[in-house]
Amino acid sequence: MTTGLILAAAFALIIIGMPVAFAIGIAGTAYFFLPEVFLPESTAVQRIVAASQSFPLLAVPLFIILGNLMNVSGITPRLVSLATTLAGWMRGGLAQSTLVLSLLMGGISGSAVADAAMQARILGKPMVAQGYSPGFTAAILSIGGLIVATLPPSLGLILYGYLGEVSIGRLFIAGIVPGVLLTIVLMFVTWFTAHRRAYTPVNERLPTGREVWQEFRGGFWAVMFPVWLLIGIRFGFFTPSEAGAFAIVYALLVGFVIYRQMTVRDLYDALVRSVRDVGMIMLVILLSGTFGYVLTFERVPQSIAEVALVAFTEPTTLLFTIAGFLLVLGMFVEATVLVLLLTPILVPVITAAGVDPVHFGLVMMTLVTFGGMTPPFGVSMFTVCGILRTPYSAYSAELIPFALAVLALVSLMIVFPQITLFLPNWLM
Repeated sequence: MTTGLILAAAFALIIIGMPVAFAIGIAGTAYFFLPEVFLPESTAVQRIVAASQSFPLLAVPLFIILGNLMNVSGITPRLVSLATTLAGWMRGGLAQSTLVLSLLMGGISGSAVADAAMQARILGKPMVAQGYSPGFTAAILSIGGLIVATLPPSLGLILYGYLGEVSIGRLFIAGIVPGVLLTIVLMFVTWFTAHRRAYTPVNERLPTGREVWQEFRGGFWAVMFPVWLLIGIRFGFFTPSEAGAFAIVYALLVGFVIYRQMTVRDLYDALVRSVRDVGMIMLVILLSGTFGYVLTFERVPQSIAEVALVAFTEPTTLLFTIAGFLLVLGMFVEATVLVLLLTPILVPVITAAGVDPVHFGLVMMTLVTFGGMTPPFGVSMFTVCGILRTPYSAYSAELIPFALAVLALVSLMIVFPQITLFLPNWLM
């Protein structure tokens, strides 16, 4: 009963518009002032401090800095050119290029919203000018960000691994196959829609090997970054947290020495943006330490696990039930918040049911990120529609075929866990 009130208070404060960090912090701290709780109030402060004492958590600010550095290093325009060369010959060539670009950007930005916003600013108006409907343009630019959520270095996977005590290296490797499959599925839906509406290719023919090689050379250092990252983690050259430090040095080398497009002013601006982003996310993480402690102290994960294991004896049925729950919540609550609130609760439940937490992590991140692209309160939806000034009704109608494709792929991931697990099991 007490825990239910704390959860209700947190969601109520979020709904009325209070910043997420303060909503979670106030709800968690209020628990220690209840008369039936015999714990010192100072425990709340201790848990906030304890939440910061984590080596894996270093990966969050490091990869946030990386994303901002990559955007000013000259990598993005080269990746746009490479993506257009690779996919511009298809039906709906410019739309197809945005999905390929999301696949290439997955190893750089780490954020679905950041990827969607970047592409909307660069490619949104050219797509509309070429005859794509504003609703379709907004929908594909938003849904393309979902690819980023599964590929390393996804910030959501880092937070999930940290909170659920799951190997971040395994999560990174496990996200590769779902990310590629998601790209293929979305490209098929795009091709079908483009064929029906006679959206034309950007290029009149398939690219030659020479053309692809020239574009690849231009974006080589960007394309190879995820490869260096995964090789380093797999062979133990660095941990996922240390990989963030390596990546920052890599970005500085590319920007200042190789492409020579980054200036000291660009570096300063990127660091200022990073400080703001890190401050916002870390405040949420730290204040969630108290909230997580309350859930653990009240044995909420254990209680839910006991009920779930009685109600659902089949792991697949349990996963589908949780997936439906996450999908609905994702429509109302931002993905990072759901990861912070629900990971400590759900990981013990699925582990007790015999589900691999790496498998569940990819399912969870895909669904809660997808929720941010759907009405009524999707952050990616608001971001892209705001940049392109697209009506939400037009966006929502065009999103339907993409949404069905995503849900079909998630269903396959649930039924066939090896889609997610075979690569980390093979490599690690």
